[in-house]
Amino acid sequence: MRLIKILAYYFMVILSVFFVGRVVLFNLYFERFAQSDVNYWLAFLYGLKMDVIVVCASLLIPVILLTLAPKRMKNIVNQFLTAYFFIAFLFFIYIENATLPFFAEYDVRPNFLFVEYLEYPQEVFNMIFSAYKLELFIALMMLFTAGYVFLKTKKFHDFSAVFEIHYFKRFMLFFPLIFILAIGIRSSFGHRPANISDAMYSSNRIVNEVTKNSVYSIAYAIYRDKKYGNSKLDAYGEMDINEAMERVSNELNIGLSAQGESPFSREEKTHFTVQKPKNLVIFLQESLGSQFVEVTGGEPGITPHFNRLSQEGILFTNLFSNGTRSIRGIAGSVAGNFSVPGKGVIKRNKSQNGFFTIASLLKPLGYRSLFIYGGESRFDNMRGWFVGNGFDEIIDQSKFIAPEFTGTWGVSDEDMVLRSHQEFKKMHEQNQPFAAVMFSTSNHSPFDFPQGKIELIEGIPEKSELNAIKYADHAIGRFIEEAKKEAYYNDTVFVIVADHNIRVRGSDMLPVKLYHIPGMILGGGIDAKTIDRLTTQPDVLATALDLTGQNLTYPILGRSVFSDKKRDLSLMQFNDTYALRMGDKVAVLRPEKEALTFLYQNQEMLLVEHDKELEKKALAFILTMNHLYQKRLYK
Repeated sequence: MRLIKILAYYFMVILSVFFVGRVVLFNLYFERFAQSDVNYWLAFLYGLKMDVIVVCASLLIPVILLTLAPKRMKNIVNQFLTAYFFIAFLFFIYIENATLPFFAEYDVRPNFLFVEYLEYPQEVFNMIFSAYKLELFIALMMLFTAGYVFLKTKKFHDFSAVFEIHYFKRFMLFFPLIFILAIGIRSSFGHRPANISDAMYSSNRIVNEVTKNSVYSIAYAIYRDKKYGNSKLDAYGEMDINEAMERVSNELNIGLSAQGESPFSREEKTHFTVQKPKNLVIFLQESLGSQFVEVTGGEPGITPHFNRLSQEGILFTNLFSNGTRSIRGIAGSVAGNFSVPGKGVIKRNKSQNGFFTIASLLKPLGYRSLFIYGGESRFDNMRGWFVGNGFDEIIDQSKFIAPEFTGTWGVSDEDMVLRSHQEFKKMHEQNQPFAAVMFSTSNHSPFDFPQGKIELIEGIPEKSELNAIKYADHAIGRFIEEAKKEAYYNDTVFVIVADHNIRVRGSDMLPVKLYHIPGMILGGGIDAKTIDRLTTQPDVLATALDLTGQNLTYPILGRSVFSDKKRDLSLMQFNDTYALRMGDKVAVLRPEKEALTFLYQNQEMLLVEHDKELEKKALAFILTMNHLYQKRLYK
């Protein structure tokens, strides 16, 4: 029957698009899982289930129209379905093409991030055009060819012949066809329909990503965000919130406040009493992983200035980031907050005011606070969050007059540090204490930076992450060099820390080693010291505030390394996966899946027997972080 043939044809065509995309990914990343002990061939079987869900969903509208529309509408239906399948066909091909650069950048298939950044088309399209010209050209040629072939195969999208079938027969086909599509969409005879967790069948993350379907991954992420927002946490497990809070309190060694308005707020007495409290400057480094910094075990020759300066201050050699995006690093380094489930607090409604930051802490003490960024501060809602939570002034790209160099993401790091230096010098001359957050931009694809500033690394393209990092390091050196010439240097605590690693690439379910970042604190009167114990961005912030020389009351979820109450743990987030590391053990929690325990040895994750207690602690952290946000208790 014509109707069945048409549906079967489009079913197989769309399925083939997804199959080819999966084959390409499988081959591109085969070496990442070839030596694993998982059955990676099952990626095609489980992947078929994901593909069938999408294909069946895409056939719902055609089935309804072809079985229920009256004959007099055949021309309208014919035109509509021709356009529908043309757009759908090209859309699916586009998504499979877009999967390749997205996977290369983020090491996952497209997810909510894929649509979230469409809020910033200028930055995104400039980056795509600058960094992915060849990929963009290939994708456009493929789309053009596919569209041409589609339009030439008229017999496969001439739906008018279907209406020659008696209406009663078409109507009677509606029920079995819808039933078949419903089975395909549900893809499960169990209590719950299939979902993205069905693709996560192995302990090798790359195999799981190959198994997924990109269209389904995006749609499912949007669905969860719209329906549940960021409060759908029972997918990780259940625990009474009071028990969760007590567990977190015990592990952080922070007693819960009796008042309850800010449960983790407490007074921290300084270990460095001074006559005049010091200024605080936090210089966040975009995407700087420890593998690029020699003094933290990385490659030599890329960050000579950081290496040299680390001998003058406090170096953190075992520091781990909150997550894999800047908004997580900002929350950790500026607010001392761990990653909240769902969107980061920088972009969420309930944290746009009344949320703890260094500005809200120090403003009552007379400090003036600044956020200095070479790009557009509206990106990732940074402007709104900083202004709403106590920062007095935002200096971003629009406020730089005649910068020496402007790239895709804004003015150069050197332009930014020189402007910062002038601001700090001016405030110090006015006896104005200050707290500032500086945020670099250069180490971000397409890696724009001015020529002639560094000696390029041999054997690699000029516009590459290594040369961009070397330029960012040059800007660090220039900043500290200029600061040392002025009196404010001795009165200021300088924190230089990464927001996250450049790319979290790894086959582990959560590649812990790629959360390892460099960090140091220096300034007048700070003695050289190396901290080898496990630390987090909140620990670095607490240590920096300790060094300002004043007793402070705050809810930071970390401790100064000079406190005997500090505990060694790290909470890490990767998309919707969370990991709590305590010592060498790591508990990993995923939605709709059983928690797992790993042993972290020699920078590798080894699956071991369940540590039920550690897994409960990890769940407690997730639930507590969400509770603090939802009830606005982090202040």
